[in-house]
Parts: sequence; structure tokens; C-alpha cells
Amino acid sequence: MNLLERLQGGIFGVATGDALGVPYEFLSKQRMERFPATDMIGHGTHNQPLGTWSDDSSLTFCLMEGLLSGYNTKVIARKFVAWFDRAYWSPHGSVFDIGITTRQAIYRLEQGHTPEICGGMDEYDNGNGSLMRILPLIYFLKGEENIEERYQIIKEVSSMTHAHFRSVLACFIYVEYGLLLLNGTEKLKAYAEVKKLINDFVKTQDFNEKELGFYHEVLKEDIFKRDPERIRGSGYVVNSLEASLWCFLTTDSYEDCVLKAVNLGEDTDTTAAIAGGLAGIYYGFDAIPETWKFQLARYEDIHNLIDRFHESLP
Repeated sequence: MNLLERLQGGIFGVATGDALGVPYEFLSKQRMERFPATDMIGHGTHNQPLGTWSDDSSLTFCLMEGLLSGYNTKVIARKFVAWFDRAYWSPHGSVFDIGITTRQAIYRLEQGHTPEICGGMDEYDNGNGSLMRILPLIYFLKGEENIEERYQIIKEVSSMTHAHFRSVLACFIYVEYGLLLLNGTEKLKAYAEVKKLINDFVKTQDFNEKELGFYHEVLKEDIFKRDPERIRGSGYVVNSLEASLWCFLTTDSYEDCVLKAVNLGEDTDTTAAIAGGLAGIYYGFDAIPETWKFQLARYEDIHNLIDRFHESLP
């Protein structure tokens, strides 16, 4: 599979998972167990048409577009502000779903503050708002061999909305895992490799041991072996990373992965977007059901952005 196929897979993987989950957002796990999602539907929680994606995809597209001319957080910040103020890169011309931490950060971006320090730094600012949009960095950083440089860029891009170390580390684990999948590494082998890579890296850094402990089951155990009853689809970044990895590692297709994510309930669109990004990279664009991806809002616009992003990559 070539880079373009994995790029199309990853980006459409995010948007398709997102749109699949939008109608079910905030429903409980118990409710989803009784009436599981089996297909893409419209309306539901936000009363949006079939194929509508949320802020997860909007900010992913804004990040992609912000990287077209190279790495500049001020350029990316302008895209985020345009989305919030003018519904730029929204599916239907309005913003219908935004987290509190992201809203506050974009307000600070709008005031002209240094982008890398606009994100929430409090322990309670650890929603999944930076993890849900970080996937484009997997492609942007594919040629960067220095892990410290990769970490720094991931940290800065996360910190534009979510600056607490817990959110940054989730993004770092996710991107590093995605890089291994992008290179064609089998997913369980890639998971073992990323654990070693991250654990070796943190030994060289002065990171807070207590914070590292929040990812014990991802980095020290095998998250795919965890009891399903302990997997949560909440908006908390630790839960989101665990759930997305679990859904990806315990299924064998894009379709099964994102449906499993949605059926966890709670933050259904984001869990499915994060998991769907990994599954899309791994299985490729053609593995995403046609009846889902072709019904996405602004399908052609997304394709065009992917082509432009692909051409801009070194």
C-alpha cells in the first residue's frame, strides 16, 4: 500500500468514524449494548444529516491545511480561529460541537497569544480535544528521524488547545504508533515496538512519574487484554487513547473497529474518529465501507485537501 492510500485511509478513517458516532454521542454504554450501532445514520443526538462529522474532523482538516506550507503554529492557529469564528471547514456552515477547553484555548489564540501556550494546563483540562485532531502529524513527521524533535512538535501542536503533559503524552503515543503503522508494521508488532520506544524515550527525560503512571496499562501492560467492562468511551484523554487502541487491536477490519468504538457509548464520535484514524492507516482507504465514506459531507473537498497535503509532504 502506498503513502497516498494510507493518507486517504487515515483522514477518511477519522471523518467516517466521526460521522458514524455523531448521532450516538452521550448515549450510555448500557444503552448502546441494548441497541448497538450497526450502520451510519442521520439525526440522533445533534439532529444532523447523515454523513455529518464534528469538530474532531474540522480541526483535523484545519491542522492539515495549516501544515501545507511547512510547520508554523501561527498559521495553524489562524485556521482554528477561522473554524470557530466563521465555521471554516465545518460540514454544513455551522459549529455544533466544541469542548470547553478547546473553546477557551481558541479564544486565547484569537487574542494573539503565543499558540504553543494557549492550551489548558490544568489537570482538569485533559479532555481528548488535541488527541482527536493530531493524526495529520503522523504523515508530516514521517521523515523526521529525531524522536526529540518529533516529541517537541507533537507537544506544541497539542498545547495549542491542550497543554497538560497528560494530553501531550497521549498524542505522542498515538503519533508514534501511527508512524509504525504507516511504515507497514503489523499492528501487534507495532504496539510492542511503540511501547519499547516510548518507555526508552521517557527514561531520557525528566517527566513526572505520577503522570506516566496514568498510561501504565498502555505502556507497561497489553491494553488489548483488558476486560471490556473496564474500557470507557468517555471524553477523558486517557480513556480515549485506551479505548481507541483497544478497539483497533481487538478487531480485524475498519468497519468492526469503528462500530466497536461507537458502541462503547459516551463520546462516541471522538472515540470512533481516533480509532478510525489508526484503522484507516492500517487497512487503507479501500477498506472503509463505500456506503459510509461516500455519504460524508464535503467528500470532494476532503479528497482535494488530501491531494494538496500529499503534494506538500517531503
